[in-house]
Amino acid sequence: MSRAERNRNGEPSETNAGASRFDAGLEWLPTGLAVPALLGSVLLAYFVVPFAIFLSRTRDVDVLAALADPTVRDAIGTSLVTAPISTAIATVFGVPLAYVLSRASFRGKRLVEALVLLPLVVPPIVGGVMLLTVVGRYTPIGAAAAALGMPLTGSRAGIVLAQTFVAAPFLVVTARAGFDGVDPRLEEAARTLGYGRLRTVRSVSLPLARNAIAAGIVLTFVRAIGEFGATMMVAYSPRTMPTQIRVSFIASGIDAIVPIALALLAIAVVVVLAVQLLIGTPRRH
Repeated sequence: MSRAERNRNGEPSETNAGASRFDAGLEWLPTGLAVPALLGSVLLAYFVVPFAIFLSRTRDVDVLAALADPTVRDAIGTSLVTAPISTAIATVFGVPLAYVLSRASFRGKRLVEALVLLPLVVPPIVGGVMLLTVVGRYTPIGAAAAALGMPLTGSRAGIVLAQTFVAAPFLVVTARAGFDGVDPRLEEAARTLGYGRLRTVRSVSLPLARNAIAAGIVLTFVRAIGEFGATMMVAYSPRTMPTQIRVSFIASGIDAIVPIALALLAIAVVVVLAVQLLIGTPRRH
């Protein structure tokens, strides 16, 4: 019996058998997602490989001894103080702005949306220069703050200003997407039950958009704690972790930055996991 005849009698050909084995290997994927998963895995590998190779260098570095260095500890402490403050400021002012952009129509809305996105498209170091023209030591605002003993450059206040400038747009954009996903009819139903606008937002809109807001908080915090360009321009000292990484790299090379980079990575991972545990993640129904 020929190969073709064997195939017609129900035995799979080599081509069909190979396809079957490929499909069997991807049975855990929903139908039709094999090709997207294959393409996405290429990008995922591009993310993972540098991490893996970088982490392999920890075998040659005394991480604990390096983290005990006072300059490294000061940089970690500065970042752990300023990044949460920047994130809190972005949340307090960004969530209301996101809600207004989602629900209101007004003249100049397109301009406001563009201004929100501006810090995302401007290089961070340029953003730092722009901030210096407003809060620099010789500007009216900067001089007044310095006269009151609260300098806005070369201080933790300057770091917060720089971090907020570059990171807050992530919260506004993400939170707005969450509010856009809330059916306005649900808010209208709450209003018919006697809820005021603020109570409706607090009881209906915020809970329904909480996952997007949580994602925005995470993105904002991670962006703030990793900010270098604008921070370097506004407040090179006290050093944050990214600034210290730059200084250590110039002085001693890659091995010198491994410990503080690991600390930065660990903090980001802990924050992401904490927010997921507290807020939860979206579920498919």
